[in-house]
Amino acid sequence: MAGSDFTDLRAVYVNCTLKPSPELSHTQGLMDESIAIMRAQGVDVDVIRAVDHDIRPGVYPDMREAVPGGGQDADDWPALAERVLAADILVLGTPLWLGDKSSIATRVIERLYGMSGALNDRGQYLYYGRAAGVIVTGNEDGVKHVAMNVLYSLQHLGYVIPPNADAGWIGAIGPGPSYLDEGSGGPETDFTQRNVTFMTWNLMHAARWLKDSGGFPAGGNSRAGWDAGERFDHPNPEYR
Repeated sequence: MAGSDFTDLRAVYVNCTLKPSPELSHTQGLMDESIAIMRAQGVDVDVIRAVDHDIRPGVYPDMREAVPGGGQDADDWPALAERVLAADILVLGTPLWLGDKSSIATRVIERLYGMSGALNDRGQYLYYGRAAGVIVTGNEDGVKHVAMNVLYSLQHLGYVIPPNADAGWIGAIGPGPSYLDEGSGGPETDFTQRNVTFMTWNLMHAARWLKDSGGFPAGGNSRAGWDAGERFDHPNPEYR
């Protein structure tokens, strides 16, 4: 698109399907449409299928070091976290199970949360300056419920959520074809294709603005400053 250059941006897509590779993932099918748009615009895209990795439960950056002398013996999350932190854009993809996000998605969010107390070089929370969105697929209701839950979680950690930052597809409620199944109608559904397109472009625009600004604007949002006693014009209760 004229006037837009995204070639220095990086995105990471984390697929939270329950199916290990090389099983077909319908969530990946919808994510691939967003990925194709980003790659067409020159964005460097990294794709992680979380279930293929040994991501231990917990809310510490490295569960091998969670408890002195008693950590877990393996944890792939620290290496995956480096890939997440290298990206300007995070897209979390999840299937629906019982109307909610997958257990893998919950675990990824928990591990993201485990690093949320760290600070960037401005003293802000670590995820400031990055944009995020969510993609959901399934055969039951819950797309908007999951989108609300995931987007709330990501903004709470510090990600910027642009407009229309979610896309999803569900077939007929109950047993039936999934997104990539022949005759599902998913890849032809205008509502889904419009949403995934708008989401992808809005993520690129938000990431572009953030990168050009050197990150999320600093001012009144420094945890380091707050801890040092700054109050950023917050009213002093002693003078009320």
